[in-house]
Amino acid sequence: MYNNAQSDAQAERDFQRARTQAFWTTVLGRLSGQNMDLLSFEEVRQKLQLRDERHLGLQEVPLDHVVGSVGRYKDFNRQFLPKRSIQKDRWKAVAALSLGMEGYPPVELYKVGAAYFVVDGNHRVSVARANGLQTIEAYVTEFKTDVPFDQNTKPEELLIKEGYANFLRQTQLKTLRPDSEVILTEPGRYRDILQHIQVHRYFMGIECDCSVTIPEAVSSWYDHVYQPMVQAINEHNMLQDFPGRTEADLYVWLIKHQGAMREIYGGNPMSPGQTVDDFLAKINS
Repeated sequence: MYNNAQSDAQAERDFQRARTQAFWTTVLGRLSGQNMDLLSFEEVRQKLQLRDERHLGLQEVPLDHVVGSVGRYKDFNRQFLPKRSIQKDRWKAVAALSLGMEGYPPVELYKVGAAYFVVDGNHRVSVARANGLQTIEAYVTEFKTDVPFDQNTKPEELLIKEGYANFLRQTQLKTLRPDSEVILTEPGRYRDILQHIQVHRYFMGIECDCSVTIPEAVSSWYDHVYQPMVQAINEHNMLQDFPGRTEADLYVWLIKHQGAMREIYGGNPMSPGQTVDDFLAKINS
């Protein structure tokens, strides 16, 4: 076992190695254009409107899924390597503790989707990552969300996540159609889809000469407008021609194209298949 002097010397070497790794990770991140910042739990909580929570107890958590912090997200980089703001003595004390027989106690984490945020134990996570450990013992509290969220989510993606969270809150689509995935890469486009739903609700009311509730309109829009267009998108393998885009992105483009063609030529709206054919023909001409 290490004595105190040996532990302190090893902790010093570990800290210097971790700081060096943090420096080069930052440099490589800037060169590649990758954001190497940790996620702020408070920002995520606000944007995703996280409320429901449940305690999951003591778990073994993959360290590479810990990508954020409640209060110390500016003190470590994305790999939880220490930045200059970190006090060396505190980090070294935790590193020395990890060399002893008892190790250190479990950390406390929040879970959102497949990602984790440190509530208590930022230095312990940092030391564990720096030492190449794969997992860490943690008391976990989960915040439920219908917005896709995992360890690969970057800070710049939070605006898109916020747009989806607002869309789900206004439409209750996940309650009405649990398997739905209306995910856009441009958050402002959710306003377009909400407008589509309102227009669909208006025409439903005219057709039935009755009052149509928002849940009725959302369900009908998803089943009879959105899904048929997505089916046409997949039948034409459109996604392979637009890398980085989603079915929902293409749906918005196609609905706009459909409306523009009707405005120009009049008549009834084109079917989903006709809309896709015409759209592809025009962009490829």
